[in-house]
Amino acid sequence: MYTKQPKKMIIINILDILRKYTDENHKLSQKEIQDMLHSEYNMKVDRKAVKRNLMNLIDFGYEIEYSETVRKVRNRKTGEIEESSILSDFHILRDFTDGELRLLIDSLLFSKHIPSSQCKELIGKLEGLSSKYFKSRVKHIRTMPCNTPSNKQLFLTIEILDEAISQSKQVSFTYNKYGLDKTLLPNLNDDGTPKEYIVNPYQIVAANGRYYLIGNYHKYDDIAHYRLDRITNIKLLPTLQKPMKKVKGLENGLDLPRHMAEHIYMFTGKSDLVLFRAKKYLLNDIIDWFGSDITFFDETDEEITAKVTVNLMAMRRWALQYALHTRILSPQSLAEEVKKDIEAAHKNYKL
Repeated sequence: MYTKQPKKMIIINILDILRKYTDENHKLSQKEIQDMLHSEYNMKVDRKAVKRNLMNLIDFGYEIEYSETVRKVRNRKTGEIEESSILSDFHILRDFTDGELRLLIDSLLFSKHIPSSQCKELIGKLEGLSSKYFKSRVKHIRTMPCNTPSNKQLFLTIEILDEAISQSKQVSFTYNKYGLDKTLLPNLNDDGTPKEYIVNPYQIVAANGRYYLIGNYHKYDDIAHYRLDRITNIKLLPTLQKPMKKVKGLENGLDLPRHMAEHIYMFTGKSDLVLFRAKKYLLNDIIDWFGSDITFFDETDEEITAKVTVNLMAMRRWALQYALHTRILSPQSLAEEVKKDIEAAHKNYKL
């Protein structure tokens, strides 16, 4: 039990009770709030004081809802019958519904880029945005086993990139790859020293369960993609970033939906019009990958032809993934590359 608190804490404690114990499915009467003030905060408060502080919270702008019931009572002094209203069912309105919070928590649980300790901390903060009843419903949830190496600098990277993009500034960082010991190893210069990347950052996106930076490596004039979980030692530079109009593919700005649809694996490189033949049962997968900008024609009972503008390196990877169900029609050079990949894969399995 809390030690006895000063009267001025009543309003704070009532707000704490509403946040902890109420939502649209769990409501409290003035009497229940009065009892909780006594049992949890060691505060003896009459019902009039509870009502007054509740109304003050509403006047201060807190979104608190309640029901009002009108009843007729006899005035003790005059003996006349008068109308009296009773306020009950007090509950605070939440910024997020429980369904929305569950969706956010699930996104964290199945993310591939957030370290498990930080993921657990974030989930705790999200649980705190609802009542204790929500927390009791998700206590059985457990994340997938953490078998992916994590980068502890991820959130710092996000913060600095966000600041750089807001201020149109360049950043420098080390870009890494995984070694056999499952640790991040920096990309190296010819002399064996860690390579410093100076990059013009334009947008952070999430794709395939990971965060990517869409930007431009300052030495070149094309688009580059960098996985945020492979970035370390990031620094905000005082120099202004290169304008998008000077980067190939961004002359008219970044059309993000189109860019993401074309770069399904976030590869850097050329996009082009691709035609492929596919089994009709693959339709759901095709739309999941390429979105609504894809066009279908030449339909038969079993197959369709699809036309889409897509990054050619990504399409090559995708065609291999779905090689049993699809066939590249054009460009012919891409079809030949996929054919060679399949032949090379076949050789790997020859006895």
